[in-house]
Amino acid sequence: MGFGLSAFAATVAVALSLAEARAATILEKNFWMPGPDYSRDLPACEYHAALDRIIRDFHAKEDRFWNSELRIVGFENIHEIDTMPWGAQNIPRRYCGGTAVINNSTKHTIYYSIAEDEGMIGIDWGVNFCVVGLDRNDAYGPQCRAAQP
Repeated sequence: MGFGLSAFAATVAVALSLAEARAATILEKNFWMPGPDYSRDLPACEYHAALDRIIRDFHAKEDRFWNSELRIVGFENIHEIDTMPWGAQNIPRRYCGGTAVINNSTKHTIYYSIAEDEGMIGIDWGVNFCVVGLDRNDAYGPQCRAAQP
């Protein structure tokens, strides 16, 4: 009897995999499946909440992974580098740059992006950042290249 149920489940799985791909229905779209319908309403580079998120996340990373007391204590020369450099159908992003002032009296170039629907479970804007010289595992490549447009 167990074999019959397994065979039935396998048949259903094969049938579903062969079904033609289709767009989400109006009912599906009403349940958090909006598709690529972006408002393109992004905060400015100087937006206080975005900078606060960078400060908080930088401290958490330094403390948790590098056992470091380094903190960002301020920003200088914040400016926009580009907005949506790859076209209208991509996730809207604002690329920014500036200088991060660190609590050890050093200053480092910082690159960050603010992206629509990239926050917690995709309902808020998200921030990705890289501090040149403090990207210890080279996650963004040399000189934070991957954090730039």
